[in-house]
Amino acid sequence: MRKQLNNRFEELEVWREAHKLTLFIYKETKKFPSEEKFRLVDQICRSASSVPTNIVEGNSKAYKREYLQFLFLAKGSLEETKYHLLLSMDLGYLEKEKYETLFNQCNKVGSLLGGLIKYLKSGLHLNHRP
Repeated sequence: MRKQLNNRFEELEVWREAHKLTLFIYKETKKFPSEEKFRLVDQICRSASSVPTNIVEGNSKAYKREYLQFLFLAKGSLEETKYHLLLSMDLGYLEKEKYETLFNQCNKVGSLLGGLIKYLKSGLHLNHRP
């Protein structure tokens, strides 16, 4: 019997870890210079929050193909976030230790996203979610 997909996004580990990443980033960017508020801070917060947002939206879809589209959008936003973190460190706004912690969290989220994508792709011959 095929495992039922979970329709409660709060119970998805990938969403919980992406949400945790977003909270960490919001906390750290409060320390950035005020002149970055409408530049880098805005960009990094948008890309980071886009990851769990796309997971939530995809999880609400009835069809696996739609769900996958949103998960790939989440992956793209995650990669954008990684770049913003690197830029933040290179500009001296983020300490190397904080960067590494956040980057490792990005990698954890990426791994979980990859696993969910692989799982959904394995059952793509079924048009409607079980």
